[in-house]
Amino acid sequence: MLDPIINFFSRIFYLIGRGIGYVVGAILWPFMWAGSWYTQRGWMLKAVVGAIVVLWIGLYGYFFWVTQVWTNFNPDYVAAYNFEKRQVAAGEPVPGQATDAAAPKTCARSAVVEVTADLTDFNVNQNAWISSMLLFKAGFFGMSWDDTPFLDNKAAFQRGINSAVRRTAVELVDTLGRVRGTSQIDGDLQKARGNLQFTEDSWYFGLSPFGPKTPTPSYYRAAVKDLRTFNSKLETCNAIFDARADNLIQFIDRIANDIGATSAILKDRSENNNYGWFDTRADDRFWFAYGQLYAYYGLMNAAQVDFKQVLQEKHLTPLWDGMDGQLRSALAIQPWIIANGSEGGWLLPNHLTTMGFYILRVRSNLIDIKQVLQQ
Repeated sequence: MLDPIINFFSRIFYLIGRGIGYVVGAILWPFMWAGSWYTQRGWMLKAVVGAIVVLWIGLYGYFFWVTQVWTNFNPDYVAAYNFEKRQVAAGEPVPGQATDAAAPKTCARSAVVEVTADLTDFNVNQNAWISSMLLFKAGFFGMSWDDTPFLDNKAAFQRGINSAVRRTAVELVDTLGRVRGTSQIDGDLQKARGNLQFTEDSWYFGLSPFGPKTPTPSYYRAAVKDLRTFNSKLETCNAIFDARADNLIQFIDRIANDIGATSAILKDRSENNNYGWFDTRADDRFWFAYGQLYAYYGLMNAAQVDFKQVLQEKHLTPLWDGMDGQLRSALAIQPWIIANGSEGGWLLPNHLTTMGFYILRVRSNLIDIKQVLQQ
């Protein structure tokens, strides 16, 4: 009685096994053909082909390594600055200096400029800048890595940091690094802004325009040097950091608009492409937003030092600390796999919605701070 049933399932498993065998054979066939072709060539051609294969494996091995190892990544990186011990606002004379009028003065360095330089240094010196690497530009069999679930998270994270750094550099040039209407633009800040605005994906050679190029990391490294030069001038009281309330209002307003745009991108992706674990763009959207908040966490802590007097006059410290807490809470979200599930679903989470929630909370805090400053 059981023989027909046993035979049926035996046949099913046999067919499944043959199907798997055909699939494995199809995958291995190009490699077997290449191996057969290689063994029949002369020693000189073998040497050339072998060197190319070894180089190809080495390049992809390095590419895999730099995309998976996030050197000095630390959501609590702000603690290393000991901002709570800094009692002098940016550009203000440091108390307790010698009474001799001929002695050189010392002013407080800008924490915002310091963090901006350090974040860029983290992107291009402590880590490899992924977006301009040749293998990242080549893509996955011609497909952009951003359209795959592989090896693009770090690149998106770096671009998120860079987005925040670029915004800050613009504000440093336009308002914070000069007395509006009465002083010229600082040359070092202007060079830093120009270098940071450079395209994110330039390699040593390009097709449009055709010819050799300066790679992106070289420009960003130059920006780090320019920012630190400005801070050195500020320390010797030879530069300006205009820590006025209206400048802080504009800085906060620009950041609120910046992360608001990111929130809209997350919302659109969540509503229109909720394919769970199979949304191949959810990961880079998530890590771009994460990179932005990672950078703004440090920059907002730095602004609390540079605008210390303004915040004390407006009694904004508790509200500012609450915003910092929201930023740090967002950085605690580090899922191994990014899922873009249905917002009303019960099986798969929606990490984009979760990140968007924290972004809106931070934006709400920024708007509250702005309203208090305007009173």
